Amino acid sequence: MLAVDFIEGRWKEILPVLSKYITIPNLSPAFDASWAKNGHMDRAVGLIESWCSTQNLPGRRVAKMNIEGRTPIIFIDIPATDGSDKTVLLYGHLDKQPECGTWREGLSPWTPVQDGDRLYGRGGADDGYAVFAAVTAIQAIHEQGVPHARCVIIIEASEESGSPDLPAHIEALGSRIGKVDLVICLDSSCGDYDHLWRTTSLRGVVMADLRVDVLEHSIHSGSGGGLVDSSFLILSKLLLLLEEQLAAKQSTPTERYLEAQDVGMTLGLSVLDLLPWLDGKNPLRHSSLSHNTISYWIMRNTWEFALAVTGIDGIPPLEKAANVLRPYTTARISLRIPPMESPEETVESIRRILRRVPLPGVNVTFTPKVTAEGWNAPTLAPWLKESLNVASNEFFGNMSLATGEGGTIPFMGMLGKSFPNAQFLVTGVLGPESNAHGPNEFLHIPTAKKVTACVAQIIADHSRSR
Repeated sequence: MLAVDFIEGRWKEILPVLSKYITIPNLSPAFDASWAKNGHMDRAVGLIESWCSTQNLPGRRVAKMNIEGRTPIIFIDIPATDGSDKTVLLYGHLDKQPECGTWREGLSPWTPVQDGDRLYGRGGADDGYAVFAAVTAIQAIHEQGVPHARCVIIIEASEESGSPDLPAHIEALGSRIGKVDLVICLDSSCGDYDHLWRTTSLRGVVMADLRVDVLEHSIHSGSGGGLVDSSFLILSKLLLLLEEQLAAKQSTPTERYLEAQDVGMTLGLSVLDLLPWLDGKNPLRHSSLSHNTISYWIMRNTWEFALAVTGIDGIPPLEKAANVLRPYTTARISLRIPPMESPEETVESIRRILRRVPLPGVNVTFTPKVTAEGWNAPTLAPWLKESLNVASNEFFGNMSLATGEGGTIPFMGMLGKSFPNAQFLVTGVLGPESNAHGPNEFLHIPTAKKVTACVAQIIADHSRSR
């Protein structure tokens, strides 16, 4: 067992620093266009850089990497102790989502509150804990005198915006990253808090604005009602059309179906029931679809298109809603796309669908904002498959489990192309009710400690496998 007492002690020291990080409203650039001027991102990066610089890791180098006009990254280089030329790359991010709704009484996004095993506050679980877990895992290996390959830690600050700044940093780092043999990403979810979870696929995303213009300016609804179509209703019909006509163009690997069946057998209806349904009633329980199985819903959430409207423009709040026909409506859409689907092809498919709709006198404008590729994990090497189960049994008391993830981590697609022969462990602490991006986000502290221990075990096993 790799220094469990050491990890426990380190996390007691980490929690006050992580709590201080939660107090910083360092919104991702997509939500704070003035992030550089406001200074919150620099405060968060400075806090993490300072902590990393004080950690006892022989030969470690910690650097804040700056590129004009882009968010910084933290780059940590820890030399090998096993004599190999391989590199383990560990990844996380420190930018945050905005408040997103009303938090429970006694909680707020920027006020850390520890309640039992939960540390509440924005960014603790998504993804502030990651750098602490990564550094502590490597420290635990040193504590035991166990050899390891070179380790590189990259902590970025634009992931919640689709990682637009990361490619420039990766290009600037060049050969400093090294020959990556194993990637450990600490920015994913877990189906429960009783297993080590491995994410095997990630959907891509297309974020875009869809705008419908029907008039040059607002007019009295009595003067134009019946003559002028509502821009909102046209927009709604277009969104429904896109949802109906977009479909996956590739088959899903058989192993992903098998994983979904294993998860369904383990978690049962909790996969669906833990969502915050109105009055706690889960409508999917009453679905008349013939494929109404848990694995079916898991696959829908991880391997199919899903469209959401995340913002709206051109519609005033109720207290300012004049009795007029408005000239336009714009929707910000977030379209999750299957892991192996091309974002560029998806954008072209949307444009073709919209061009086929006859709307004389109406202007329809589709403007992509951010696109990111999905990712499908390579086949596990035997050593990593064994290590995952050994670590999960040791620290969680159960075998590890694998499933797809409905969200997007742009860096994984980037790394998959750059290091096609690397092994991947994508894992995280975002379990039931942890509510990343929403109100009452929390870090489940025992899971953070166990994931730290598992990462240490896997890095050690990686060295022994060479």
